Amino acid sequence: MRVATWNINSLKARLERLIGWLETAEPDVVCLQELKCADADVPIEAISAAGYETASWGLGRWNGVAILSRVGIADVRRGITDQPVFGDEAEPRAITATCGPVRVQSLYIPNGRDVADPHFPYKLAFLKALAADVKDDAAGARPFAALGDFNICPTDDDVWDVDEWPGTTHTTQDERDALAAVQAAGLVDVYPRPLKHAQPFTFWDYRNLDFPKNRGLRIDLALANPAFKAAVTDAYVDRNERKGKGASDHAPLVVDLDL
Repeated sequence: MRVATWNINSLKARLERLIGWLETAEPDVVCLQELKCADADVPIEAISAAGYETASWGLGRWNGVAILSRVGIADVRRGITDQPVFGDEAEPRAITATCGPVRVQSLYIPNGRDVADPHFPYKLAFLKALAADVKDDAAGARPFAALGDFNICPTDDDVWDVDEWPGTTHTTQDERDALAAVQAAGLVDVYPRPLKHAQPFTFWDYRNLDFPKNRGLRIDLALANPAFKAAVTDAYVDRNERKGKGASDHAPLVVDLDL
């Protein structure tokens, strides 16, 4: 079985690339983030023609999450328990579903923007709620994983040059502690940085030739419970999907399982 997560950075803009990637990579389940469209505008017909069912939660041009599956979708849940609001809105940042033998959660954690911005405490509050939300699934016998764009580099080695990120969002100790609390609920990173210089980044900014220069970040994660982790046979970043015209600024993280 193959499960993937991908911040698509606009489903409409990236639809042709998504359909092509589904055909070549052949994932069974895909967690998507940053749809930038409302549910009514999700291209269900095109995705269905590729062989996938869709569960989504999108409200408009920002945020948005989805799960695509060719092994069925059941028990869909939008949002997380006690999800904080930003402004007066519960943003579409989490969707959970059972797909065949696994249960997955597609997550788009708030960016935080800047440590002095109101978005930063909102990010920490969201992660605190998430740590409580995943406990039951993490403790269950069914394989479960929370996958998505966490907007956090777990360690300094997950940044192309940590000296370029002094005290900024994505690398602060508060964010890393909040991420550690999510993992302490019973989840483990299935693709930690394997080698100091392997640089398995998942995000490269569009600016300053960051991708050709490999100035990236590892912020897209798959956090798994013991049953999911025990079934993992391989995990990799599909860096090729970041190449070429019209690419997202993220690459898919792919996890293979013996299920």
